[in-house]
Amino acid sequence: MTSPSRSGVFSKATDRRVDAFTESISFDHRLYSHDIRASIAHARMLTEQGFYSADEFEQVEAALQEIGARIERAISSHDPLPGGDEFPMGIELEDIHMHIERALIDRLGDAGAKLHTGRSRNDQVATDFRLWVRDAIDGIDAQLVTLQRAFAERCDTDAGVVLPAYTHLQRAQPVLAAHYYLAYCEKLQRDRERLADCRRRVNRCTLGCAALAGTTIAIDRDMVARELEFDGVVRNSIDASSDRDFVLETAFVLTLIAEHLSTWAEEWILWATTEFNFIRLPGEFCTGSSIMPQKINPDVLELTRGKTARVIGNLQTLLTLVKGLPLAYNRDLQEDKPALFDTVDTVSACLQLAAPIVSGSELNRTSIAARLDRGHLDATTLMEYLIKRGKPQRHAHHLVGSLVGLAMDRGVRLADLELSDYQELDETITEEVFECLGVEKAIAAFTSYGSTAPREVERQVTHWRERLANEPTSNADEATP
Repeated sequence: MTSPSRSGVFSKATDRRVDAFTESISFDHRLYSHDIRASIAHARMLTEQGFYSADEFEQVEAALQEIGARIERAISSHDPLPGGDEFPMGIELEDIHMHIERALIDRLGDAGAKLHTGRSRNDQVATDFRLWVRDAIDGIDAQLVTLQRAFAERCDTDAGVVLPAYTHLQRAQPVLAAHYYLAYCEKLQRDRERLADCRRRVNRCTLGCAALAGTTIAIDRDMVARELEFDGVVRNSIDASSDRDFVLETAFVLTLIAEHLSTWAEEWILWATTEFNFIRLPGEFCTGSSIMPQKINPDVLELTRGKTARVIGNLQTLLTLVKGLPLAYNRDLQEDKPALFDTVDTVSACLQLAAPIVSGSELNRTSIAARLDRGHLDATTLMEYLIKRGKPQRHAHHLVGSLVGLAMDRGVRLADLELSDYQELDETITEEVFECLGVEKAIAAFTSYGSTAPREVERQVTHWRERLANEPTSNADEATP
């Protein structure tokens, strides 16, 4: 079988080893539905421009749809290289685009052979990949919404629960559990905003830019862009042929998502230890040990953390891939797809499991509450109490440090010290100081916007509840195109 991309300039067939080395059908078959859609749009435009008759277009459209259905059935067979009797695929035709074109020509002859008029595989591949990336972004966004909802719903489940918050993995200040959950809503929202911003640059049509210089054929690029629901066309044909910014940017945004998931996974791995004993993970998302029967291991969270390294590696691969490439298209760019495909698959799989883990876990409230008085979580509140009474911040900081040292020596809380202990360091301190001591009182003392103040947290919970209620619902399990 001779590839349609191999012109009469060649006198010998391609070496079989070259076929094996240059093929991409083993992974780019994932673009089949996007290639079908873009090809139909291109054919409709060629019809408007007079290159196809109405009857020919109907034949081309029907044939492409039938080819797409055959490929769908072939892929559902889960063969290592989809195809078989339903839709044979081989390395001789290199990629999915050539397979579809060959099938069309075999069925329609000259009508199929005309489809490539006014386009090159360079702009064709870029357009198909942009369509795929656009769908991937939309799918990941839907999964982020599902995870946000899981965190927001926990705010009601654990309303009023106080947690120790950490800096340097040392106990720092008390916060409401809802305040902690909403921190992840904020992180995930920034991820969604980055995805939306990235999508704007993805959503530009390259079809019609041809190999790199455009075409002398009378085509209507704007029509194709409208047919494919792009926001517009890429303006420069050289840039269109070589640009993979949209791939790198998408990979970067997904890497940040993976980083956020890794942070969450690490925290809950620690929280699930006997040493922390903060949380019970849902058993159906844990595994056991082959030798220790008592073990309940957080393997899903550990793999979420571990797979982040893989996503980071894919980003590094893509950055290195385009480094130093001259304009315009170079075959190196074929290697952009495995890295991004894997990144999307990996992040989507992590998100698919993250939401049910968040929803199905249970805080060990008794254990948390029993140790809330450890670590002098109210020390900063005490310092700010003294500041509000006129003490300079650095003086107040030093004084409270001395009181914490005294409490540590005695093995007691700040609230357990005597008034005389306070007055020995500052004789102006009165019994009123005890009104800011203790975790519950420290929580109640907060007032600033965005803080863990109960009233402020409730306002933020209401904000997220209303915001997420207005998000469109979708099946997040089908995020990967």
